[in-house]
Amino acid sequence: MTALRGTYTVLITPFTADGGAVDVPALKKLVNWQIEQGIHGLIPLGSTGEFLSMTPEERAQVIEICVQESAGRVPVLIGTGAEWTRDAVAHAKEAEQMGADGIMVIPPYYSSPTPDELFEHYRRIGEAISLPVMIYNNPATANVDLTPPIVARLSEIDNVLYIKESTLEVTRVRDIIELCGDRMTVFAGILGYESFWLGAQGWVAVCSNLIPRDSARLFELVADHNDKDQALALYKKMLPIVRWVGGHRYVAASKAGLGMMGLAVGAPRAPRLPLPAGDAEALRADLAAYGLINSLGAPSVAGAGR
Repeated sequence: MTALRGTYTVLITPFTADGGAVDVPALKKLVNWQIEQGIHGLIPLGSTGEFLSMTPEERAQVIEICVQESAGRVPVLIGTGAEWTRDAVAHAKEAEQMGADGIMVIPPYYSSPTPDELFEHYRRIGEAISLPVMIYNNPATANVDLTPPIVARLSEIDNVLYIKESTLEVTRVRDIIELCGDRMTVFAGILGYESFWLGAQGWVAVCSNLIPRDSARLFELVADHNDKDQALALYKKMLPIVRWVGGHRYVAASKAGLGMMGLAVGAPRAPRLPLPAGDAEALRADLAAYGLINSLGAPSVAGAGR
């Protein structure tokens, strides 16, 4: 398949108002809106999608909807991470059978695997499917740091071709490219703008749940046009939204923001809590300054922070 590049939204999962089910109409609307806005790809069932707080049936439902609604217009990568290698392999096979274009796999997040154990984990996943695999480095949440030398070793696995690099050390991009060459393509996880200039070919973004057009445009201005002035100006415009969905409130702020924009997507599932009222009012002000309030439809009480 064509090499993956660009800005990919790690999608929130809309839930019904009572939190008891996936909100199917809202998810369909979100997928189609993202694509219409020019996003380059979608990644359901990442941590932003609350994959650890969903049943197997809900996972399959989300995969089916995202693949069917995308209809080949953009690549769809499925988050398939699991603590047990057997489960991670099963999730990967499910994604392939349901028509995904690739998978994103965070390391086992409790067992603190050694480099040898990490290699075995990803080797078994890679050999079980024919899809491209994006490994995901986020030591703050996974308790595992895929350092550049470890990434270089993992890049020897045939279809481990991409990495989402989510530390605040932008030099990781440089070092991974130096060690891996064309065996590994780097997607930024946090520092999208900064990473593009060091050779990252993509960005797995949270902020693009709210601003997909500008998130995609930022990549294009750097990677396709080398336009430093316009890219920096756009980045500065985006920063308030980028900051809102950083840190511990990334799910709550994304969901609250979409509600304020007119698409009710429910609250996060426990133990996560909705965005506090004071934060919600501040977020509303930043969205209003961006011209996003009710941009997706009628006002939504669910996202109002009341």
